[in-house]
Amino acid sequence: MLGIIGAMDEEVAKVKEQMENVQIMKKAAMEFFEGTVNGHPVVVVRSGIGKVNAAMCTQILADTYHVDAIINTGIAGSLNADINIGDIVLSTDTLEHDMDAVAFGYPLGQIPRMDTLSFEADERLREMAKQSCEKVNPDITVFEGRIVSGDQFVSDKVKKQWLVEHFAGYCTEMEGAAIAHAAYLNQIPFLIIRAISDKADDSATVDYPAFEAKAIEHSVKLILELCRQL
Repeated sequence: MLGIIGAMDEEVAKVKEQMENVQIMKKAAMEFFEGTVNGHPVVVVRSGIGKVNAAMCTQILADTYHVDAIINTGIAGSLNADINIGDIVLSTDTLEHDMDAVAFGYPLGQIPRMDTLSFEADERLREMAKQSCEKVNPDITVFEGRIVSGDQFVSDKVKKQWLVEHFAGYCTEMEGAAIAHAAYLNQIPFLIIRAISDKADDSATVDYPAFEAKAIEHSVKLILELCRQL
């Protein structure tokens, strides 16, 4: 069974429209939609925004549904000049950019006493997602790289440059690394998928409403095709 997590209603609503044989369970203020998409068993859920919501959601998928893999779909701000609004980034790895234990000798972004700086995505899922995206979204470019997460909406050039310098991230958002962290601890393969909705700079608040819908559309097409391939 595949767990599909989105942070906002808009990110999962169109996927839920394609589901069949749906059963709904409510837990921790979240609604888990269990059913099939293109013949593949899935659980689709809106986690809510931020790292705590995302991690809790992932743990419920692990404990209650015993999912075999987790896909997190959503939108993000680009940190790379080559990645344009509408393009998609598939995570090679993710880390929490607002984790700072440098005073204890850890690299910026590393969680104390964890055995890894970042959480690596499943290569098979990433390759399948890349092929799926290229098939159904020929009008955009698919990138593979690091996704960085923190409990903040990045909308200024100074913060954006800081993220690029310290982490070489491809895009930034607010849930992916927490989902990756929880999946890693539960030994569940995962992939973070982000459609770019803004440039994570001074234009972010202007771009966001205008491009959010298009970014979500690209993500949904990818997810539906991926379910067909699984």
